[in-house]
Amino acid sequence: MNFHIVTLPGDGIGPDVTNEAVRVLKHIAEKFGHQFRFEQQLIGGIAIDETGSALPDETLRACLNADAVLLGAVGGPKWDDPRAKTRPEDGLLAIRKGMGLFANLRPVKPHPALAFASPLREEKIRGVDFIVVRELTGGLYFGKPKERRQENGHVSAVDTMEYHDYEIRRIVDLGFKLTQTRQKKLASVDKANVLASSRLWREIATEMHADYPDVKLDHVLVDTAAMRLVTAPASFDVIVTENTFGDILTDEAAVLVGSMGLLPSASLGAGTRGLYEPIHGSAPDIAGKGIANPLGSILSAAMLLRHSLKLENEANAIERAVDEMLSEGCRSADIAREGEQVLNTSEMADEVIGRIR
Repeated sequence: MNFHIVTLPGDGIGPDVTNEAVRVLKHIAEKFGHQFRFEQQLIGGIAIDETGSALPDETLRACLNADAVLLGAVGGPKWDDPRAKTRPEDGLLAIRKGMGLFANLRPVKPHPALAFASPLREEKIRGVDFIVVRELTGGLYFGKPKERRQENGHVSAVDTMEYHDYEIRRIVDLGFKLTQTRQKKLASVDKANVLASSRLWREIATEMHADYPDVKLDHVLVDTAAMRLVTAPASFDVIVTENTFGDILTDEAAVLVGSMGLLPSASLGAGTRGLYEPIHGSAPDIAGKGIANPLGSILSAAMLLRHSLKLENEANAIERAVDEMLSEGCRSADIAREGEQVLNTSEMADEVIGRIR
């Protein structure tokens, strides 16, 4: 099969890990008889430096014409001026909106061989296997007005947390659908005791539950959800929540596996075209040193194969290869214990490629 994939390496370690994920995808194409055409575009800080925009028009056009998009990471101290009119993260928000990607999926499943790397005791993370469904295009990050105001000699800042019923329905429905192939448990996370938008969220989730009577629906306040991720993470199956809560909770959940370098994510919309990226940041302090863990990006490539290209066997081949290499002791610096051999970025990808069959 023939597919067009746009890569957005971005900033920091983004190029380091994206290059390795592309190598794995090229090997998949060769092994399974496909043709993948790769096109690289700019996003984030490097795009600001070269074009003045965090998401150039050319980048968005290319992404809209592709079958799938693979993203590295954006940002870094160079662009951290809070007074800047354009920030690298603006590119992320804009591409999600521009591509109509309203749902971010983040699977969390600690690997048994890396139980030592988690900050939680091994018995706490035993059996942990859940997925977080985060709404991407509404809430505080996109609500209007969003501005600074000056009045009577004082400065204030305003952000608006706004949700429409249709935005809630489509993301909650996706959460319910995902439970059908899992444990049929949905935790809908809100702050209904304080926020009007959360009360609407809870009302709609409750109403939609009638269409999925076989699912156990649990309404969880966001502060309780944060606590349960530490005290009883195995109690979750599918978590669905709004944009800001999801942004925070997914980073907390990532720590359970021992390293943010291990986890992939998929941002999806109504069609098959999606945006795939590791959940870690740009880590500029280790950029270009060849020591970044590429597995989050490689596993994001597996999600790309599954969700956008509908190549389930190929996605499974990558995930199985990653599982085997970790079980057999292959370690990057972020997941290695003292005295263990440490592999560089390319060597980690080599170990994955060598196990794909």
